[in-house]
Amino acid sequence: MLRINICGDDLLSIDIDGRSKRASIAQHLRDSGVWIECVEGMACVVVQFDSAVFTTVEAERILMSQLPSASRRKLDKSSRIEIPVCYGGEFGTEFDSICEMINISADELVHIHTSREHRVVLIGFTPGFAYLEGLDDDLRIPRLTEPRQHVAAGSVGVAAGLTGLYATAGPAGWPLLGRTPMPLLLPGAMQPFVLQVGMRVRFTAIDAKTFRELAAR
Repeated sequence: MLRINICGDDLLSIDIDGRSKRASIAQHLRDSGVWIECVEGMACVVVQFDSAVFTTVEAERILMSQLPSASRRKLDKSSRIEIPVCYGGEFGTEFDSICEMINISADELVHIHTSREHRVVLIGFTPGFAYLEGLDDDLRIPRLTEPRQHVAAGSVGVAAGLTGLYATAGPAGWPLLGRTPMPLLLPGAMQPFVLQVGMRVRFTAIDAKTFRELAAR
């Protein structure tokens, strides 16, 4: 039986083992329309409820009633997106050093990153920041010893066996491979962040000229 924890005046969390199970339960709870927000973590799913509408006991009861059907739901894996990335140069400040670190050419590094399918397994750290699994074992790069204070939105980094996409500008401790001109944040949209847990992602390589053309649209 899943355990529900009270973690704030308007927050409940459920301890859940397994990324796929967390993702499917979180997707089901979001779709129910009951919760203000539903966030998947590394070991749990947290829901926020309207404390002006429900007491904590009532919210806990509703959540408990939703969990059996949520646990049976299969994650929709049909959603797939292609993300163009300009690798290296001004867009990927650690690209060259990563090539040197693992002793491969620039073309080989681009091929490694673009030839595999990745999957969004977590959103967090900063608004819309997406963690993606599927990275080749050769690219298990450590985080930077001194994080930057600012990177541009769309930056693509790698660290600890994952790819990280920065939907918004902000601080960054991940070595950067490149940047996408594709907006990952759509202000005013019902779902403002393009990437969601469970999405499958393929990266495609573009040059700097194409990057600027796409970014200007």
